[in-house]
Amino acid sequence: MCLAKPLKPQYEGGVIVNPELNEGLKGWTKFEDSTVEHRESDDGNKYIVASARKQPFHSFSQKFNLEKEKLYTFSAWLQVSNEDAYIAAIFKTNTSNVYAGWITAHKGCWSMVKGGLVVNVSGPAELYFESNNTNVDIWADSISLQPFTQQEWKSHQDQSIEKFRKSKVKFQAVDQHGQPIPNATVSIKQNNANFPFGTAINKNIIGNSAYQNWFFSRFKYTVFENELKWVSTEYNRGSVDYSVPDAMIALAKSHGVTMRGHNVLWDEPQYQPYWVPGLSANDLAAAAQKRLISVMTKYKGRFIHWDVVNENLHWNFFESRLGPNISTVYYKYANKIDGSRTIPFLNEFNTIEESTDGVASPSRYLQKIDEMRRGRYGGPLGIGAQGHFGNLNLPYTRSALDMLASAKLPLWVTELDVKPGPNQAIFLNQALREIHSHYAVQGIMMWTAWSPQGCYTMCLTDSNFRNLDTGNVVDGFRNELTHADGLRGTTDSNGFFEASLFHGEYEAKIINGDAVSSPQEINVVPNGETVVDVHRLTVNV
Repeated sequence: MCLAKPLKPQYEGGVIVNPELNEGLKGWTKFEDSTVEHRESDDGNKYIVASARKQPFHSFSQKFNLEKEKLYTFSAWLQVSNEDAYIAAIFKTNTSNVYAGWITAHKGCWSMVKGGLVVNVSGPAELYFESNNTNVDIWADSISLQPFTQQEWKSHQDQSIEKFRKSKVKFQAVDQHGQPIPNATVSIKQNNANFPFGTAINKNIIGNSAYQNWFFSRFKYTVFENELKWVSTEYNRGSVDYSVPDAMIALAKSHGVTMRGHNVLWDEPQYQPYWVPGLSANDLAAAAQKRLISVMTKYKGRFIHWDVVNENLHWNFFESRLGPNISTVYYKYANKIDGSRTIPFLNEFNTIEESTDGVASPSRYLQKIDEMRRGRYGGPLGIGAQGHFGNLNLPYTRSALDMLASAKLPLWVTELDVKPGPNQAIFLNQALREIHSHYAVQGIMMWTAWSPQGCYTMCLTDSNFRNLDTGNVVDGFRNELTHADGLRGTTDSNGFFEASLFHGEYEAKIINGDAVSSPQEINVVPNGETVVDVHRLTVNV
């Protein structure tokens, strides 16, 4: 979105002094060596400009005192004087430079950078803007920095979950004459949850009853860690072997588990089959096309998604050899083969979890989607944000999801894990709740496939499939989504009982003394905040 005039600052600017530049340069100063001035456009809009920039970080700045326990949302509207420029908003503290957000700014219109930050120690901080393109003047307006307490942040999560993940349902107990029964017990049990939540598995689950029992008692969604990758199915050129993924698919299917496909091609040079990098461009094109057609034809309709060209923002193996638009070509092929039932996905790391990595920022992700659309790929497309978290920056994660949601495409977190450390389980719990509370996220997959040597980054169990702290977090999250402990309530004087339920399929019955109603199946779906579905259950008394 690029506008002729910037919108008003979020939260009226929050703690920013002079956020709309209506008071000249009050609160603002130059950062390092640049010329900073106040300007006014013909329509009366006022803004700040940094020119004569000799280094990427030469810009304007404002100073604050930030608190360790607070969460800060950040936004600003930016424009540049001539050619496009990729700009980062950065907060310089006593211990580090904290990246708050990224945007590609344009000449002639205003673009919004949206992000957020937390700091590891309370103290002074200085906001500035950075771009490697020193040929441009940087303009800014409607800048906002809003602090939230931990409780305020959690309250927003809870409100969002109530609004987007749950619906209010009202039950009425009546007797055989239609008269309401007060003080009756309403018993509610969830049979199926609507929100897709699962984790990766690998070949170690084949023939391992302990692994199978642990996994299948918990999850109805999965993805294979490595077994579908080109390097796994065609390790030697011309020798294609799908026996392992075949066995895993059969096992998952026998337990009613839905699967994502990961992945058709991978743009990372070091993860190609050993014989691929040495191919000529013509041979590589033929081999890659053969691979795509082979795996997608064989498993047509088996997966809800396919990661077609994995991590093609960070890497460009195929683009460097076959041309800059080759990803778009492969998505067209994929959609042609299996587009009616399977959504082709992009899949990238550090988009929602790492603010310092501008390569795959939400802004760059949206540019990639736009590039594919301009390349005349008009078919279905999904956004995969992997979610390999280190330290948490929940305001950045929330804003990143907001930006990705603007594409109005299916959005999944596809490889969630948290690096080892004393706060791993705590961070996992916080990440799960932040992601689940976002209205646009349609599913969460974790990246916790088990092997005797350990897991990629995060395990949920030990080698005997006893839960670790991370596994307990996952079970707690699952139990909450499924109302695992069951729900019971008591009807009021008019025979009514109201509950807020996660979307899914339920069974409800009324108990009144020794009398029990026939169970009634209920499908709880999004129904708007003001609509309450009413279900009448009859008890013969």
